[in-house]
Amino acid sequence: MLMPKRTKYRKMMRGRMTGKAHRGAEINFGEYALQALEPAWVSSRQIEAARRAITNYLKRGGKVWIRIFPDKPVTQKPAETRMGSGKGNPEYWVAVVKPGRVMFEVAGVSREQAEEALRRAAMKMPMDCRFIERAHVGVAAATVDDEAVEQEVVA
Repeated sequence: MLMPKRTKYRKMMRGRMTGKAHRGAEINFGEYALQALEPAWVSSRQIEAARRAITNYLKRGGKVWIRIFPDKPVTQKPAETRMGSGKGNPEYWVAVVKPGRVMFEVAGVSREQAEEALRRAAMKMPMDCRFIERAHVGVAAATVDDEAVEQEVVA
């Protein structure tokens, strides 16, 4: 399970998940990615389950990047405890995910393989997700007309 090695404070307030993700909303490492469409807390167990689903389907081929990290402790009070007497103890760790956040990236595999692997990972997530791929700028510009223009310039 993922969790921080150490933190400055043991307990944290719940906070809010309003707005869209500004950081981590683009594909930076791989060719294909899984992007969140809704805000949610993703626990370290869910991240690990999604990672296993991806690597299991890809048969350890390609490369996988995990772009989220669970650094927020979630506290719970014991069952059948009376109200009061302070905040509960940290039970598990979550990553705060806002809409637009890229959670997993994959490279080195075909589009169909990546789509299926990330679809299986999306089943483990507590929110709706979508499959996206890196936009290659200028790749589609090399057409037949461009080659004809280059030949005219040379001649």
